[in-house]
Amino acid sequence: MRQLKLNKAFTLMESGPVVLVTTHDGKKGNIMTISWTMVMDFTPVFAIVTGAWNHSFAALRKNRECVIAIPTVDMLDKVVGIGTCSGADTDKFAKFKLTPVQGKVVKPPLIKECLANIECKVIDIVKKHNIVVLQAVAACRDSARKEQRTVHAVGDGTFIVDGRRIDRKKMMASKLPSGV
Repeated sequence: MRQLKLNKAFTLMESGPVVLVTTHDGKKGNIMTISWTMVMDFTPVFAIVTGAWNHSFAALRKNRECVIAIPTVDMLDKVVGIGTCSGADTDKFAKFKLTPVQGKVVKPPLIKECLANIECKVIDIVKKHNIVVLQAVAACRDSARKEQRTVHAVGDGTFIVDGRRIDRKKMMASKLPSGV
């Protein structure tokens, strides 16, 4: 094995899909790209890492709700574009031709073009590590969407696309929650 620079170790563990997180500041919706996500348990509780460097963070902290929208590989250029401009001076829905859709529970919009949308309430913010803990309150998925592969950030400007799905549900049945 070859030695890896310690400052690149995170590129070995970036595992969750890149997501788009929408917020609403009371006047308009905004979108930010997030690659640091975590499933915390089956209830479902999730976490994202973000902070004051993102324009959306103020709305997230104040209104304590958001939508995690899960894009697919055909949206990668939009996803990267969203992550490289600021909602402070850009209407990202207009610029990237995305359709905001009213959710069932929260004010931030769902994104119609995404594979899935999870409406969430903020249940904790761990300031020391910029971790925002989210409780899902509603979710929807576009199972008719032709492209269903998500993308995963490596952290160095490259991405990995989901591949073939391997089923081990029977083998893991005793560890999975009912109905999964």
